[in-house]
Amino acid sequence: MTTVEELGENRVRLTVEVPTAQVKHAVEHAVSDLSESVKLPGFRKGRIPEPVLISRLGKERIYSEAVDSHIGGWFWSAAARNRVRPIADPQFEFVLPSSADEPWSFAATVEVQPLPEIVDWTTLEVPRQEVEVPQDAVDAEIETLREAVAELAPAEGRPAQIGDTVVIDIVDPEGEAQRDTVVELGAGRLAGELEQALVGASPGDVKAVAYQRADGVSGNVEVTLRDVNEKILPPLGDELARAASEFDTLEELRASVEATFREQLDAEIDADYRMAAVDELVTKSNVQPALPLVQSRASDLLTGFVRSLERRGISLEAYMQASGTTAEDLQRQMVLEAAVSVARELALEALAERAELVVSDDDVKAYLREEAVQAGEEDPEGLIADVWAHGQQESIREDLRLRAALDRLIADVKPIAPDLAEAREKLWTPDKEKPKTEAKLWTPGSKEPE
Repeated sequence: MTTVEELGENRVRLTVEVPTAQVKHAVEHAVSDLSESVKLPGFRKGRIPEPVLISRLGKERIYSEAVDSHIGGWFWSAAARNRVRPIADPQFEFVLPSSADEPWSFAATVEVQPLPEIVDWTTLEVPRQEVEVPQDAVDAEIETLREAVAELAPAEGRPAQIGDTVVIDIVDPEGEAQRDTVVELGAGRLAGELEQALVGASPGDVKAVAYQRADGVSGNVEVTLRDVNEKILPPLGDELARAASEFDTLEELRASVEATFREQLDAEIDADYRMAAVDELVTKSNVQPALPLVQSRASDLLTGFVRSLERRGISLEAYMQASGTTAEDLQRQMVLEAAVSVARELALEALAERAELVVSDDDVKAYLREEAVQAGEEDPEGLIADVWAHGQQESIREDLRLRAALDRLIADVKPIAPDLAEAREKLWTPDKEKPKTEAKLWTPGSKEPE
């Protein structure tokens, strides 16, 4: 549980309550570390019993070690949960725990990033694409449906070609055989050398094929082409619609396919438009995140990226080698992404403040109930109780507040055609005479951005 008190002059005071389990873990960790580092006659390193360690060093030394090694993590975790953005090291105030079997609290005073002064967002104009469904995409989808309901018939009087469905026997040098294997030529199920040997072959032909597997190992097989079947596509008409869909006419089927594409494109355009609106607010308001915030976010992004690679069984070193990326390139990319991410959050938080947006407990609970239903959770009220018990409602509240701020921004900005926005960019205006300089991150020692 954390409370945040505004002290003025961009400083806040956090009072953080540390649960008993975390206090106990910290003390156990301190005992283990001290047992490894302290030398006591008659005991080997790492084998000093806790009572002996406490009697020789004193409980205060143990608890001081526990707090010193963990208070930073507790602070930054609490700051993140409450969207406090420190830009300097915190000043801690606390009394050492008296026991490892009860919760403990500490206070931290820290300088934070001030919210930026944002422009009147109702005056912003943001380019938005119109939804245009390419007819060739609709045609391609109809063709895919034709392929799905096509019938197979023997290909009379001609050899096999790409698109045919063939029946083959594959025998390796040891005599192991895969009989009556059915594959479509060109579908990518066979090694390229095998497909190349089969194209142009006729039923009864036997081919000796040397090929190379994906792992680089070479092999040899004997392939016998037994049957060649070609697809008989249904004509473009109402029968196709009835065979391939729930619709009675081809016109209805095309309209449905087009509507699906339109919905997908509109969702993509809307997502791009929402981000473009935030970026316009950031740019016009000259939002400059403090360097410590960007560095912290970049570190989080890099950690998340490495974990995502590990889940796919890829090491960071292997990724960099395969992609031709250096550690410096990756770090630079993470810093740029972090700067954009933090700037967007600051702009939306400032908008939420100016618009006096409030997210109530009922709003948070309604959101949790909705999430529980979508996840198939049988006890939404239990989920709500658990969130409140762990003090997670505040971070959820802030997330919902930023979403509400983005919704307000989108409702108030004016969408314009991209070509109009491009034309306006080319128009001369007095501010374009100003010398262009690289954007710089605001830091605590620099002049406040105007």
